[in-house]
Amino acid sequence: MTHEAYNLRLPDVQTTSVVFASPHSGRYYPWSFMRKTVLDELAIRSSEDAFMDLLVSSATQVGAPLICATMPRAFLDLNRAADELDPAVIEGIRKAIHNPRIASGLGVIPRVVSNGRSIYRGKLRLSEAHERISRYWRPYHDRLGALMGATRRDFGEAILVDCHSMPHEAVDAVTQKGMPRPEVVLGDRFGASADAAIVERIETIFLDAGLRVSRNAPFAGAFTTQHYGSPSRRQHAIQIEIDRSLYMNELRVRPNRNFDNFRGLMSRIVAQITEIGRKDLRVAAE
Repeated sequence: MTHEAYNLRLPDVQTTSVVFASPHSGRYYPWSFMRKTVLDELAIRSSEDAFMDLLVSSATQVGAPLICATMPRAFLDLNRAADELDPAVIEGIRKAIHNPRIASGLGVIPRVVSNGRSIYRGKLRLSEAHERISRYWRPYHDRLGALMGATRRDFGEAILVDCHSMPHEAVDAVTQKGMPRPEVVLGDRFGASADAAIVERIETIFLDAGLRVSRNAPFAGAFTTQHYGSPSRRQHAIQIEIDRSLYMNELRVRPNRNFDNFRGLMSRIVAQITEIGRKDLRVAAE
């Protein structure tokens, strides 16, 4: 039986040009996949943006659509291009021009999870890679693309907020000694995927919520921000990375004691972000 590629939650009436997405929070691990991995049930989840879909689930209550992956990132990475195929894990793929994501084992069919741990004993057949892309990657992006197009048509713009989480130690390399580490990283591909004013407003929302924010380091955005972000066409894409330790036990992949409080904080943040895309507010300002 084929599992659905995504879970789309729509508001009763869409009242904002903001669209939320959670491409890495999928947690359906089919037996046909688990029998091929050398990792246990916890290790295979280490690259999952666990519970991110729950943290932003209030989006529909404030008039914004939310699309979430169902399949896990270790199975298929929706934040990669469909042709980012890794010859080290897929049979019949020629080594292409150097791609740092593929080289690190993080192509559209990942070779590793966090800390470089291999997922498989050997290689996958090319036909299996194509099947995963056909069944799960293309339906997700077809739907997200249609959602962005309809939003831009109805509101004159579309703002994609692509929601992710990061391991607590992910920002160690970019944090100067003695300086506080960022808890949120906003990625706009150094200004290429979103209008600066929109990113500044999102940054202010997180700062006002008491969270430390950095931009584009160490995460500037990948396929999703590159593909959907086109400010000249009034289509913007911003990637948000949130420190997992704020709301979950990373080793056990379960909510921690602060989860409910942080989920409430995120609900308020989501509501404020949707205000950026209110059609009535933009018309009044004009």
